[in-house]
Amino acid sequence: MGQDGHEALSPQIAKLIDRLPKVELHVHLEGTLEPELAFRLARRNGVRLPFRSVREMRAAYDFSDLQSFLDVYYAACAALVTREDFRELTAAYLDRAHADRVRHVEPFFDPQTHTERGIPMGDVIGGILDGLAEGEKRYGITSGLILSFLRHLPPESADATLAEAEPWLDKLVAVGLDSSERGFPPEPFAGTFARARTGGLRAVAHAGEEGEAQLVARTLDALQVSRIDHGVRAADDITVMRRLAESGVVLTACPNSNVRLRVLASMDQSPVKKLLDAGVAVTINSDDPAYFGGYIGANYRAVAAALDLDADDLVRLAANAIDGSFAPDNRKLELHSELAIASAG
Repeated sequence: MGQDGHEALSPQIAKLIDRLPKVELHVHLEGTLEPELAFRLARRNGVRLPFRSVREMRAAYDFSDLQSFLDVYYAACAALVTREDFRELTAAYLDRAHADRVRHVEPFFDPQTHTERGIPMGDVIGGILDGLAEGEKRYGITSGLILSFLRHLPPESADATLAEAEPWLDKLVAVGLDSSERGFPPEPFAGTFARARTGGLRAVAHAGEEGEAQLVARTLDALQVSRIDHGVRAADDITVMRRLAESGVVLTACPNSNVRLRVLASMDQSPVKKLLDAGVAVTINSDDPAYFGGYIGANYRAVAAALDLDADDLVRLAANAIDGSFAPDNRKLELHSELAIASAG
């Protein structure tokens, strides 16, 4: 079996996955920074990365947990300096997304990772928006940008970041919360999220990746989110699963990420099918694909092969992503029409 499980799929299922119009709701733009681009940008900007070569950088991708990944992730971000760098990063991701038939994307970016290095907020957001506009013009991929706060930094830093981003809030669709869950609960960020909602933004947050199922429930209570990013531990608690199913809160699962970060021992332990059968609006996404061995199509193939998902399962996963997006209603109708055509073969 190949890394993404492609050989285990029937030809019909493989072709369906390729045809599906995909909506990606959980991808970190910084996590799409391939080593080749990182080194090219670092040379252009006179930045020295803590790796001697692309090969050495890729060799560091044998992660033992989330923190071991974050150490490499933040080091590579040093290559991103100018507005043009952020445009190139975004455009490169959208090239790959287009190859996987992504039709709408709502990527995260972590402004604190860059502003703490002295990069102006306007260069970060401006470059990403440039890339997203280019992707829509070239490929017809629509988008909604999510500003994500780093939970390992103090809540006051999140407040300052939200205030600094105020001139661009009308260009964003939501705020999020990411980085390590261990020791960094959601409750201290409740005020920041409330202020973001007052400013017209929706809310999403990582929970239930490292943390237990109850952290998912606590995040729903504290931050009033529309989506839980990851959320795989919710499958450990029937009460939490039932709450998700009844409320319609979307889970943005990332199968390859879960295995590469050892959240799960193997792909066949993924709870995606269990969550789907329980009525939870679970979706498939790539998280940080430059580091985890594949973009969204590879994630669909890997989980479909490991869990023996059928055509109905795959169409439901794709439909959940359309419905769970922050796209306008007319765009959702267009995407559902594309899905109906794809599922009909």
